[in-house]
Amino acid sequence: MIKPPTYDLVRSLKKGDINSFDRLYHLYYKKIYLFAKGILKSPEDAENIVQEVFIKIWEKHKELDEKLSFESFVFTVTYNTSISFIRRKLREQSFLKEWYKRLENERSAVNEADYNDLQERIKNLISQLPKRRREVYMMSREEGLTYTEIAKRLDISINTVENHMAASLKFLRKHLDYNLRIVLFFILFL
Repeated sequence: MIKPPTYDLVRSLKKGDINSFDRLYHLYYKKIYLFAKGILKSPEDAENIVQEVFIKIWEKHKELDEKLSFESFVFTVTYNTSISFIRRKLREQSFLKEWYKRLENERSAVNEADYNDLQERIKNLISQLPKRRREVYMMSREEGLTYTEIAKRLDISINTVENHMAASLKFLRKHLDYNLRIVLFFILFL
C-alpha cells in the first residue's frame, strides 16, 4: 500500500500533535481559502470558512484516518461548510424579509408606551441570561461586533457565538408576546 503524502502528519495529528496540525494548516490554508472564496465570492467569508474547517479538523483529530487522502477530506469539509454557510445566510435573509413585512404591517401599532415597556422587559430578560450568553448578546447588540470579532475577543469558536446568540434570541422570543416581539425586532434590527 502506498502511503498518502500527509500520512505521517495526519498520524501525528491524530495523537494530538499541535505541530502537525500547524504544518497541515500552512500546507492547505491557501488552497482551501481559494476554494471557499470561489464558492462564496467573499474573501471575509472564505477566511471564516477556513477557520471553521480547521476548528472542525482539530475537534475531530482523533477520528482522522491517516490512510485516506487528507486533501480529499479537507476539501470535502470545506465544501460542506461553505454550503452550510450559504444555506444559513439564505434562511436569515428569508427570515428578515418576513419580519420586514410584518413590521410594516405592525409599525403603526407601535407607540411610546409599548417601546418603554419593551425596553424594561428586555433589560429584565437579558439580566436572566447566563453570564457568557449575556456577554455575547451584549457584544453583538450593544457594541455591534460581528460573530468573528466576538469569537476572537472571547477566545471561543464562531459556532459557540452563534449558539449563544440563537439561545438568547429564542429565550427572548419565548418570553415576549407577538406584538412586543415586533417592537423588539424594530429596536434591534432597524
